[in-house]
Amino acid sequence: MARILIANRGEIACRVARTCHRLGHEVVAVYSDADAKARHVTAADVALPIGPAKPAESYLRGDKILAAASSSKADAIHPGYGFLAENAEFAKSVEQAGLKWIGPAPRSISDMGDKERARDLADAAGVPILPGSRRFATGETSDLSAAAKHVGYPLLVKAAAGGGGIGMRLVEKPEDLSKVAEATQSLAERAFGDGTIFLERYVRRARHIEVQVFGLGDGRAVHLFERECSIQRRFQKIIEETPAPNLSAATIQNMCAAATALTSNQRYAGAGTVEFILDAETGDFYFLEMNTRIQVEHPITEETTGHDLVALQLKLAFADDLSQLTQENITRSGHAIEFRLCAEDPRKMFLPSPGPLNTLAFPRDTAGLRIDTGVDQGDVITPSYDPMIAKIIVFGQTRDQVLEISTVAISATRVEGIATNLEFLGRCAEHPAFARGDIHTGFVEVHKAELLQ
Repeated sequence: MARILIANRGEIACRVARTCHRLGHEVVAVYSDADAKARHVTAADVALPIGPAKPAESYLRGDKILAAASSSKADAIHPGYGFLAENAEFAKSVEQAGLKWIGPAPRSISDMGDKERARDLADAAGVPILPGSRRFATGETSDLSAAAKHVGYPLLVKAAAGGGGIGMRLVEKPEDLSKVAEATQSLAERAFGDGTIFLERYVRRARHIEVQVFGLGDGRAVHLFERECSIQRRFQKIIEETPAPNLSAATIQNMCAAATALTSNQRYAGAGTVEFILDAETGDFYFLEMNTRIQVEHPITEETTGHDLVALQLKLAFADDLSQLTQENITRSGHAIEFRLCAEDPRKMFLPSPGPLNTLAFPRDTAGLRIDTGVDQGDVITPSYDPMIAKIIVFGQTRDQVLEISTVAISATRVEGIATNLEFLGRCAEHPAFARGDIHTGFVEVHKAELLQ
């Protein structure tokens, strides 16, 4: 038995704690002043305060988290997703402190966190990449126009250190390039401490497909199939599903092979996700990025493959036997969809809507339904953190069956006290285009009138 500190909060901290306890490990929680009575705190065996509500003064303070690990005599740190999960320096400091880092090696985090470096590694592994430019440091504009002309319009201005849809802006015409580049550099400087940007070709009718991978750290890697992540707002996902609808078996096989090649070439260790942009008109796919952590949408992979991804992370970290984790032993059955229930107002550009959860109720004893959440009725969604309330995960034997369960589950969910996207999610699930699997990254914009009526 080990003692594992979870350097996170909310839903993911609760989810990691469940698997830790199932495997016989003890859990250490850390919490900010705003989270003193949070669900992830009560789910832990030991809980320690780490500072004020602002993430920069608590959950992003690696020194405070390491101090909590030391005082609680933790053996390992699991970062969850967000906050310090993809911070190579923090991962390195964890290892230097003599603790196990439940994640990939700092080198892998650094390589994949640098979007231009990641593109180069993908290219070297034989993974298709979109036309792109060199990087431009904050304030640098020389050759920017020439680089854009080479890449071609429309294009994306992307933060080199970005991720999760943050630090990514669309440019349709040359006259907008300079202003958008400057704004993206400024945003990236604030969000990531690095204003470096690069340009990348934008695929007009695109699908966002990702592949769940798991590396054993010795050049061996497996995939756990793909997920469709095209239903987005502001380049950020709100509905994910697996298998991806209306995608040929050959395309899925090629994407999974490309993702596994990139993972094995790095001698990557642990859970990761290789993300692709697929041109819905041509069927061609291109490398987007690799996330070196557990993903928000990992439960749909777990429900269709039967593998607990957090358990695999823990077993690898503690050198447990993973000899049975071979590609031949990984199969998939059924279908699963995840809906992100968020405290945000779709009619106001999806702006966060913090406030008290006066009512929060989910349907009980519904077959094919899993709710992952980190809050309870009476809790307050604060403006300091991500506005996600819960993940409504639905699974069944067929996509049609899952859509039926989804409609029932969403309509039976109750949230009062704040604005949410619950009704919006229900309309997405019931939309004829969604039912047909006619999905692309512009889905919300194209069907905005019906979804927001």
